[in-house]
Amino acid sequence: MRILLVSTQDYIHHPIPSRHHYIFEELAKRHEIHVPHFHVSDGEERETRLIVHEATKYAVKNLALHYLLNAPHHYRVIKKIIEEEKIDVVVAAHVLAGTAAIEASKKCGVPVVFDLKDWFPDSAAAYYKNPLLKWALRNGVWQITRYNLKKSDLITTVSPSLVERLKGLGFEANLITNGVNTDYFKPMDMGEGKRRLGLDEDVFVIGFAGSVERWYALDEVIKRFSEMSKSEDHLRLLIVGGSLFTDYDAKLRELTERLGIADKVIFTGLVRYKELPKYVSAMDLCLIPLSPSDWINIALPNKFFEYSACGKPILSSPIPDMMKIGGEHLFIYHDWGEFVEKIQEIKSGPRDFSMDMKMYSWKKKAGEMERMLDKVRHK
Repeated sequence: MRILLVSTQDYIHHPIPSRHHYIFEELAKRHEIHVPHFHVSDGEERETRLIVHEATKYAVKNLALHYLLNAPHHYRVIKKIIEEEKIDVVVAAHVLAGTAAIEASKKCGVPVVFDLKDWFPDSAAAYYKNPLLKWALRNGVWQITRYNLKKSDLITTVSPSLVERLKGLGFEANLITNGVNTDYFKPMDMGEGKRRLGLDEDVFVIGFAGSVERWYALDEVIKRFSEMSKSEDHLRLLIVGGSLFTDYDAKLRELTERLGIADKVIFTGLVRYKELPKYVSAMDLCLIPLSPSDWINIALPNKFFEYSACGKPILSSPIPDMMKIGGEHLFIYHDWGEFVEKIQEIKSGPRDFSMDMKMYSWKKKAGEMERMLDKVRHK
């Protein structure tokens, strides 16, 4: 197949890979895949099997402004790729650029799959604090997303709850959950992981790995950690990742200074994806402190699969779709008092976990996407 992917990110510069990187790099081993480049990130250029087409005319870094200004150019570039490369099927996953892809696909008579990788109305508004701006973004993005869903030939999404939400809105969606690279994420020596960070093997490391943004309540985690560490000097908090479009990570560093625990909290900043399992290996306990209720009800975070593949105990806010998968390594807290209690429980009875995550490997997810693309192509 000749496939055009219109991703949600700057495909070659965004420092954090998404499901599109994992799935379509795997598919590119046996299919010809093209991707337009939206130049909004300044990260190091990643290697890719995909054929990249420059699609940026105005290199504005503000996300909303970038895609608004470039929308007409995106349409022309995407239509040209479809026509000149004889594309068989388009996968649209972006909001505004997704609309351009859908319009160009319809013009050229090519089927289009819309991959809703999260709930865009909320995720678009999450970076902003102003209530009026958040409301306007949420409603505006929903109108565009609804249009994209209506115009697509087939819809895929990431969690059973999001499938149900779309069903309630009148859309039939197919489930392809997120997954994990089981070649990288696997149990490793914890002592070596701690030594790599300059830590003694007997310290208890509470860890988080992922985007350091406000939808994860890491400020509350730091406050509870501060209280616990007053009487337990052997505790350490490890935060792996950084903020891309906000100052949340800087605010968290300031908070540790104010609380007098900067020497007990390790911020790594952004790390390479292939290096991430080494940092997870140092963790005695892994956190998923997802906060917004709207997200909790539809989420199935990547980090659940990655932590699980590493054999780590997980302490998480109650995320229904994740709890359905479950596992004896998964612990849930409902309030911050229970958060502290669960940490004490896990710390007092440490154990190893072995989780078989093969059914959630990205190779398997790529196969599921491949079947969807083949299905819509032959409708």
